[in-house]
Amino acid sequence: MIEIKNLKKLWEDDGSSVLEGINLTIEDGDIYALVGRSGAGKSTLLRCINGLTSYQEGSLKVDGCEIKDLKDKELREFRRHVGMIFQQFSLLERETVYKNVALPMQCWKYPKDQIDKKVRELLELVGLGDKMNAKPRNLSGGQKQRVAVARALTMDPKILLCDEATSALDPKTTNSILDLLMEINQKLGITVIIVTHQMEVVRKACNKACILENGKIADEGTVKEIFIKQPQSLKRLLGEETVKLPDEGHNIQIAHLVNNIHDGELFAKMSKELNYVFPILDGKIQDYQNDSMGIFTINVDDEHLKLVTDYLTKEGLNWHEIEEQHDETKEDEE
Repeated sequence: MIEIKNLKKLWEDDGSSVLEGINLTIEDGDIYALVGRSGAGKSTLLRCINGLTSYQEGSLKVDGCEIKDLKDKELREFRRHVGMIFQQFSLLERETVYKNVALPMQCWKYPKDQIDKKVRELLELVGLGDKMNAKPRNLSGGQKQRVAVARALTMDPKILLCDEATSALDPKTTNSILDLLMEINQKLGITVIIVTHQMEVVRKACNKACILENGKIADEGTVKEIFIKQPQSLKRLLGEETVKLPDEGHNIQIAHLVNNIHDGELFAKMSKELNYVFPILDGKIQDYQNDSMGIFTINVDDEHLKLVTDYLTKEGLNWHEIEEQHDETKEDEE
């Protein structure tokens, strides 16, 4: 388990804050996303987790061990059990795939027979058993990233950190790498932390996430909760314009699974059964892991509010009333 409490990180050159008031818990076996725009602090937080950068205040514990208290030898031993993959693969171009994967074990002076067994097992796991003698220059981007994943797993890590690991890949290759990470998470029980600005990565692979803005956590929770809630931080990240909502009545946001054509008949069915016609202000359908989920906003007058909300609750639908957003938007702009 990773427990972070009131963490603060300052830039060494000018003392300005890059991370402040970070509080989150990452459970063993999570696939956890740190999401945000460039400069939000997500990669810095990742480096705090593996001890590559220091933090000035607060606590960051991995399995009860405070990272900032580790001495050099202890920190080196700790990092041994933390795998890391990057956007640019960081492979040795003149060496074979086999030697690239074997490198960490060679540095730790493992026996040759143990190295050989592990490398072959991992290359089979990532689907590159037939590429062990190839050079990186002869591999596609997705294959290079698979080599990097195999290399990160050689020391049997408890945690796998992915820093924008799919940002340089096309969508199809990205999906294949995410499928691989989910397989590794399930088969090996490794906790995976993914730094990304791509919400499609979060929706496909992650069970929990936090959105970072200006070094602070703007929202966090399960991916499903964030997806349903559609917070303003998510809309800012996606560059979506805030829908102008009426001042009159009650603006209700509803989330429900849309897996076939009949699921799209929800509002027609609801209007007919309640004998009440309401305007649909906004609607979209997005993929969420193995499902598609519709997010819709309707406007309900005072007279029919209880009727509508009781109906939504009875049908087991996720809904909440959207509070007025003018002031919040104004404050964010300031």
